[in-house]
Amino acid sequence: MTERAGVCVADTNVGRGVFATRDFAAGEVILAFTGAPLSYEDTLTLSPQDEARTLQIDSGRYIDTEPPGRYTNHSCDPNSGVVEDKLVALRPVLAREEIRFDYSTTMGLDDLWTMDCVCGAPLCRGTIRAFATLPATLKEHYTRLGIVPAFLLREPERREETFRPAVKRSGAIG
Repeated sequence: MTERAGVCVADTNVGRGVFATRDFAAGEVILAFTGAPLSYEDTLTLSPQDEARTLQIDSGRYIDTEPPGRYTNHSCDPNSGVVEDKLVALRPVLAREEIRFDYSTTMGLDDLWTMDCVCGAPLCRGTIRAFATLPATLKEHYTRLGIVPAFLLREPERREETFRPAVKRSGAIG
């Protein structure tokens, strides 16, 4: 287990994950995502496993995330969300709770990566894909929470698209 400023990386049922080592209030910054900048073209040269650890921060711009952020898992019912390059608590997060965000809130139309979801949330969508493919009510909810980057709000609606096949993996890559 690796600890760093209020969070630690530990094993989960889906690989590694990020856990709170103290309580976080709603709206509090949990961690900042750091890593080398990548272009969309750079991501196309990565293996599916390496691509899975990138975070889209703008149209055609990504971060090759470093620990601990690299190990933040997805949930269709997240307790945190990405604002710029920071992970922010959407509700109170208790010590020892796994910190998860909805990967779709950072995925634009140029991000064709998908993943089978194993988050276990009661309303799990089954597949993680671009923000534009989410149901309108969920997109509105995430927008009200302030966790949708401006570049995603500018993209057109898109429901049926050709995406890369779902990566057969569980959780974040470590």
